[in-house]
Amino acid sequence: MAELLLELLSEEIPARMQSQAAANLQRLLAEKLKQAELGFEAVDAYATPRRLALVVTGLPKAQADMSEERRGPRVDAPEKAIAGFLASTGLALEACERRETEKGEFYFAKIERKGRPTAEVLMPLLEEILSQFPWPKSMRWGEERVRWVRPLHGLLCLFDGAVVPLSFGTVTAANETMGHRFLAPKPFKVKNFTDYRERLRGAYVMLDGEERLQAIASDATLAAKNEGLRLQQEGGLLEEVAGLVEWPVVLSGNIEPGFMDLPPEVLTTAMRSHQKYFSLLEKDGALAPRFIVVANMQASDGGKAIVAGNERVLRARLQDAKFFWDQDRKMALVDRFPGLHEVVFHGALGSLADRAFRLQELAESLAKEIGAKAEHARRAGQLAKCDLLSGMVYEFPELQGVMGRYYALHDGEPPEVAEAIAEHYAPQGPRDACPTKPASIALALADKIDQLVGFFAIDAKPTGSKDPFALRRAALGVIRLILENRLRLGLRPAFGQAIKLLPDDVRKGLEDPAALTDALLAFFADRLKVHLREKGVRHDHIAAVLALTAEDDLVRLLERVEALRAFLESEDGANLLVAYRRARNIVHIEEKKDKVCYDGAVAAAKLAEPSEKALHDRLKDVRKLADAALKNEEFSVAMSALARLRVPVDAFFDDVTVNADDAALRKNRLHLLGEIRRTLEAVADFSKIEG
Repeated sequence: MAELLLELLSEEIPARMQSQAAANLQRLLAEKLKQAELGFEAVDAYATPRRLALVVTGLPKAQADMSEERRGPRVDAPEKAIAGFLASTGLALEACERRETEKGEFYFAKIERKGRPTAEVLMPLLEEILSQFPWPKSMRWGEERVRWVRPLHGLLCLFDGAVVPLSFGTVTAANETMGHRFLAPKPFKVKNFTDYRERLRGAYVMLDGEERLQAIASDATLAAKNEGLRLQQEGGLLEEVAGLVEWPVVLSGNIEPGFMDLPPEVLTTAMRSHQKYFSLLEKDGALAPRFIVVANMQASDGGKAIVAGNERVLRARLQDAKFFWDQDRKMALVDRFPGLHEVVFHGALGSLADRAFRLQELAESLAKEIGAKAEHARRAGQLAKCDLLSGMVYEFPELQGVMGRYYALHDGEPPEVAEAIAEHYAPQGPRDACPTKPASIALALADKIDQLVGFFAIDAKPTGSKDPFALRRAALGVIRLILENRLRLGLRPAFGQAIKLLPDDVRKGLEDPAALTDALLAFFADRLKVHLREKGVRHDHIAAVLALTAEDDLVRLLERVEALRAFLESEDGANLLVAYRRARNIVHIEEKKDKVCYDGAVAAAKLAEPSEKALHDRLKDVRKLADAALKNEEFSVAMSALARLRVPVDAFFDDVTVNADDAALRKNRLHLLGEIRRTLEAVADFSKIEG
């Protein structure tokens, strides 16, 4: 068995593209090898800032020889048919065997196909992958006609230790590569993957991205610990930095004391987003005046010059931040409101000031529904977008909302108002925390509902994979805010209130506001299925409840779904579902055949058998119990009431012939089956249940 080693050496690949590129290369090559009937043991791909590499182990040195027997036309077939068969096999007529079968005498050809050397198969296969490689963005350079993510400098391709004469543009494969750009720039030859990996390490390149990540995490944690500090967890920063360096060297630097008065979010944003530094924390959780930088260089002075350079860059960045911080506080947040008239939110939906007016009205209305202070929610809605005009947010857009909180507190606004401003964008993703304070919840809901209603009203709904206004995220945000805070909030009236606040021309242009609300509820139903599916809730259970009630109270909906799930997982529920389907199918078939609807009342006097009399009596009792339970939102009680039908329903099907010869008796029994269907469907649409 042999090994394939491939490396594409280029200018720096953006960190965000590396892991997906390695996965795509691994997937595409595995697919192509299978299509070429070349077996293999494993395919592994690697990415560093300057190279994309892949190794395939357990490849055969040649394709397996093939022997195939193919039946052709009858021996008395037209000459054209026989000639076509011979052309497809590459054989002469004399090489074919005549054989008698049950259907007559046919020509048979035995085709022997010798497997091609794997190296010959690999070359066009790899060229096709490289020419069609799915980079998010690619480029041409110089005189090249091919495209790659960045200019390509080298191509290493070895099969069983020998060079595969692969070409990509003007770059031709060889058996050599280069190490670190500065620490080991001279090219060197390699024999196989083990040699390649070891020689790269000797040339200051860690090939494995996970190894680089672990090295950075370990060294940074140790550096922090040595100073009595701890590393702040920075989301995806660790993965990003691992994609920026081939030989990570962890160094620590100082933040000048004069900058420590800045809000910690400003410091961490300046370090993380702009400089890719790691923040350090004191034992009490306060931000420490130190940072970690990961260099791609092993310096002879121990990194002193690198640290000094990074401190200088950070100093300039923080000087700008301090200037904006001092200047912004000279103007009250509310005094920035007139400037919102000059900023367009959307051509059809007005300016940011128009949006702020809608937010304060909607936030106040929602606050009354959820028990928040209406005046706090209204004031927060008025001020929510004002920090967008501050110098700090212009420089650091990631801090919108956060800076609004600081400026509101500086202006003497109530803490509840300041927190609502800071949290009104949340949650922005599945891992983002939900606001829990009443005013914050009211404003966060208002922000997302106004966004959804506005863009749905101008027919800017998401389509397929396109969602330019992030409406799916907004809907999931509303769902999480309601469910995680257990809010008894009807979405229909909330949407209705938001529709009333739309710009006059948009509102008057709506043909049917109720249809807009229905479209939004259907959109929320889809988003809810996605959200709950990730939590293990079956989509058909949600559909069974939604189909029946058009529920807009998500907490109540979830309680109904949970009660339905528990019922169907019980023995009584599972058996009753089978009986329901049997009853529904019989009624459906007979209704279609008779062209009538069997939803009429059951004539008690015409019930002949004890089993059907017992079922009729039980249905009346169960319907009363279930209706009362549903009215009181006791959904598990309603399901328990349905469970009482199992025994009489089973007995009915065991003892009673529905399609009796007596037409009146048959009709009455079909009405009884219709009553079973109606009784169960008053609780949930059991026809939506799958499996």
